[in-house]
Amino acid sequence: MSATKETQKHIEKIRKEILEHDERYYVLSQPTISDEAYDALMRELIALEEEFPELKTPDSPSQRVGGKPTKEFPTHIHSTPMLSLQNTYDEKDIRDFDERVKKLLPNEKIRYACELKFDGVALAIQYRNGILEIGATRGDGTQGDTITNNVKTIRAIPLSVKEKNDFEVRGEVFMLEKDFKKLNEEQEKKGEKTFLNPRNFTSGTLKMQDSKIVASRKLQFFAYFLSQSRKDAKQFHSDNLMLLKKFCFPVNDEYRVCNSIDEVIAFWKSWEEKRETLPYDIDGVVVKVDSLEQQEKLGMVAKSPRWAVAFKFASRKAETILNDITLQVGRLGTITPVAELQPVFLGGTTVSRASLYNEDYIREIDVRIGDTVVVEKGGDVIPKVTSVVLEKRIAKSKPYKFPSTCPECKSKIFKNEDETNYYCENIDCPAQVHGRIEHFAMRGAMDIEGLGEAVVKILLEKKFVKNYSDLYELHKRKDELVQVERWGEKSVQNLLDGIEASKLKLYHRVLYSMGIRHVGSTIAQKLAEEFSSIDELEKATEEQLLEIEDIGPKIAESIVHFFSQKRNREIVERLKKSGLQLSQNKKKIAGKLSGKTFVLTGTLPTLKRDEAKNMIESNGGKTASSVSKNVDYVIVGEDPGSKLDKANALGISMLNEEDFLKMI
Repeated sequence: MSATKETQKHIEKIRKEILEHDERYYVLSQPTISDEAYDALMRELIALEEEFPELKTPDSPSQRVGGKPTKEFPTHIHSTPMLSLQNTYDEKDIRDFDERVKKLLPNEKIRYACELKFDGVALAIQYRNGILEIGATRGDGTQGDTITNNVKTIRAIPLSVKEKNDFEVRGEVFMLEKDFKKLNEEQEKKGEKTFLNPRNFTSGTLKMQDSKIVASRKLQFFAYFLSQSRKDAKQFHSDNLMLLKKFCFPVNDEYRVCNSIDEVIAFWKSWEEKRETLPYDIDGVVVKVDSLEQQEKLGMVAKSPRWAVAFKFASRKAETILNDITLQVGRLGTITPVAELQPVFLGGTTVSRASLYNEDYIREIDVRIGDTVVVEKGGDVIPKVTSVVLEKRIAKSKPYKFPSTCPECKSKIFKNEDETNYYCENIDCPAQVHGRIEHFAMRGAMDIEGLGEAVVKILLEKKFVKNYSDLYELHKRKDELVQVERWGEKSVQNLLDGIEASKLKLYHRVLYSMGIRHVGSTIAQKLAEEFSSIDELEKATEEQLLEIEDIGPKIAESIVHFFSQKRNREIVERLKKSGLQLSQNKKKIAGKLSGKTFVLTGTLPTLKRDEAKNMIESNGGKTASSVSKNVDYVIVGEDPGSKLDKANALGISMLNEEDFLKMI
């Protein structure tokens, strides 16, 4: 069916609205609608473009959601080199730079454009006829990687501009500290590795081959260069910054044109003092000769321009005394050593604690209690101990010995041979109870409706539960639960009904919910197929586990260790007594889909992914997370991604939702 003029106008109207909201949010910092309302507009646009693909354009905001994964990044040769800047660290260095410029431009008036130096990743973006055509990394300065699909997902970067010319924009991709902190909290919650600092995370994200993942990460962008080939490019760099802003590129407002090197130094000093007030990390000020004509006269030396320099801030470091080393237990059992310091003022705040990462790091720098240590506050925001002042070490100091028990619950802690962190796997450990209950109740696990983060917090504060097995005793305390402020009879009954309904979840779902380290949903399913009951799994040896496909030494060791803990076995017994499904027929569930393996890809019209998985499993079938020759059917929804291509290549049968429902 072809689109009507009214449909075409409606699509154009939605696109215009989205682009206006992008400008308000990323350029003007004045959003006027909620994230939910923005997402609703985007969903409507995507649905219309799917229905009328002839109306989809390369500069449509829908292109920001990401496309099919890229197998490799082609090389991009930069039109002009992306130069690296020489660094200066003090007033003498920057005055020397000023003297060199004046010597090469005698009798000329020099003024400087000073911009904040963002701790991010440089990007070059080419526009043809006003539409974004190529996005590329800096690489070695001469050539980089073409990452256009990833660049298009960054909402701060316009996909098109009103001026229909060919030009290039360069700038910095970075991440806000609050977004980075939230990301690491989510990684910790899932029991996955955290990231060291925003810059490394940003760099890694831009090189990801799946642009849909890039689209889900909140990358930001500031433009700082406009190619001179444009007809309306200005004579001064600072004027081009204004022009970039006019074209709806986000430009950092904290820049200044200075008429003397003394003004440059004053600007640098002011930002060294107040850098902590910014929502992103900076490590200095970039100083550029403002005149583009003078820049050309000055030229470059090696791979650095003579007309610009990075005026870096002094490293945020200080010396202090290490009073003690304490252990911090993460929400999923990770044991992290923390330096307890004699308070010291550093980077705008008083620091009394700093990260020591793990036992290997403590040994590497040989830090001991009582040492004078150097503390730095880097791009990762969290202070860290980086070295020891050995000449100030006290005579009777002893190497630090990592404890063998958890500081919170006194259970034995353990570490796999190929890992750096110790873990506490006691389900009852107070420091991790909240995270374990949340994991137990979440969608894809026991899927207990109404048991979110806020409810878990109240249940723990009121001492209604101490671990997730206590959830199945809550019905005995209904009278107390309804007395909780703003809960009431109906909400409590809904919660209890959700807990009761979770008893019907299949054995492998319960296994996954228990939070055994490294046991995800796919591994849990394999374990349930090999060991028909939790009792069999408890007795399994590492050798037996290693015989199972996809189970390696790390997973096998983690499972054996989990069941070696008496408290864990006690809680498993309580789950059995509560009536949870902790066994299954080893011949697998009989049903219409017995012996068949399915992969789900894309968004189904009416079924949620979890609902479809439950239907498959309850009818005797299996689900897999990736396409292989062992898969019988791929159920295809809207926007299916690369799994569809692989299934086609392997000749696997395709089903839509209607076909699937007919099968069962």
